[in-house]
Amino acid sequence: MADETEKTLPKKTLVVRQIRSANRRPAIQTATLKGLGLGKMHRTRTLEDTPSVRGMIRSIQHLVEIVEESK
Repeated sequence: MADETEKTLPKKTLVVRQIRSANRRPAIQTATLKGLGLGKMHRTRTLEDTPSVRGMIRSIQHLVEIVEESK
C-alpha cells in the first residue's frame, strides 16, 4: 500500500548550477561534481531532492548554487 502512494506523489527536484571551477580543488570535490553530473562552468542539472544529493551539494556548496526548488 505504501508503494502506491509513493508512485502518485510528485518527486521534488533541485536545479543545481556549477558556478566555480574544480581546478586546484581536492580530488574528492571534483569527484562529487562528477557524481552530480557537473564538471564544466555554468552547467545545470535537475536532480531528485534526496538526503544523499543534499549532502553532496553541501560538501561542495562553494562550487555550486541551487537555482530553483520545485515540487
